Amino acid sequence: MQETKRTEISTLGEFGLIRHLTENIQFVHPETQYGVGDDAAVLSYPNKEVLVTTDMLMEGIHFDLEYTPLKHLGYKAAVVNFSDIYAMNGTPKQITVSLAISKRFSLEDVETLYAGIRLACQTYNVDLIGGDTTPSLTGLAISITCIGDADKGQIVYRNGAKETDLICVSGDLGAAYMGLQLLEREKAVFRGQKEINPDFSGKEYILERQLKPEARKDIIEALARTGIRPTSMMDISDGLSSELKHICSQSNVGCRIYEERIPIDYQTAVMAEELNMNVTTCALNGGEDYELVFTVPLTEHEKVQSINGIKEIGYITKAELGCGLITRDNQEFELKAQGWNPLT
Repeated sequence: MQETKRTEISTLGEFGLIRHLTENIQFVHPETQYGVGDDAAVLSYPNKEVLVTTDMLMEGIHFDLEYTPLKHLGYKAAVVNFSDIYAMNGTPKQITVSLAISKRFSLEDVETLYAGIRLACQTYNVDLIGGDTTPSLTGLAISITCIGDADKGQIVYRNGAKETDLICVSGDLGAAYMGLQLLEREKAVFRGQKEINPDFSGKEYILERQLKPEARKDIIEALARTGIRPTSMMDISDGLSSELKHICSQSNVGCRIYEERIPIDYQTAVMAEELNMNVTTCALNGGEDYELVFTVPLTEHEKVQSINGIKEIGYITKAELGCGLITRDNQEFELKAQGWNPLT
């Protein structure tokens, strides 16, 4: 059996590692004046609003390397930041990447992680312009800052939803959470065994949704082409219920959504049944779907209907009516945010 090449990171040093990971990067945006190689990157944004978001992922909290390939992890770490910029109706343009790395990781491991980050940048047309590396005593940590832009007056906030607005979501919900449940189940089944050979046939979609999510650049572009500017918008990272309650709280409104209109993929429903879980609860509270939830004026109904991949699931009400879910049998329940809280 051929041994896998392993190069200790210490042989390069910090600056050598950064040079190694970022060499031959070609910029695609004129706003990127200067990237890696000096004390700071240089950007120029004439006549634009600038958007900045940061996301940190910690091993053992946000990801488990027992079943998360490093290349997928790098891709996901970048994409979740892009998603935040799209959720503001902006365009991601640059990222910086900071890593805390323990001694159990080799140079080849970090190259694989960076291959995923660079693939995400290539896919979404984003420049990698800098970052930092530091030793870690507790595993791997990834911190990415993403910078984007939007034309003046085009940024969409969480606080603009108005009474009678339609509530829309892109894609389908609950798949990423079901993918996570599947991975955790198989991890438990094969714990302590030398040979790990889980059968994931028929469950590829929910696995991809968990391990390699995509940001909805296509939906933002479709809304722009159709002439729709949402009144409020968020990406669904902590669950639909949580995000809707954020929008309602910040917009000082209430909402009603219909259980039967929540988009759910077949594999998600099958997995939920297999695990004896309520699929609607999974779709409302699972998180990590990185779909978009947004509101539009009622007058935009026909335009929204013309865009593939968007579903109207409810409407905005007066604040005093609160946030409610109307079930398939026409009962009404308070919408509760039970999404993931990393601080508990």
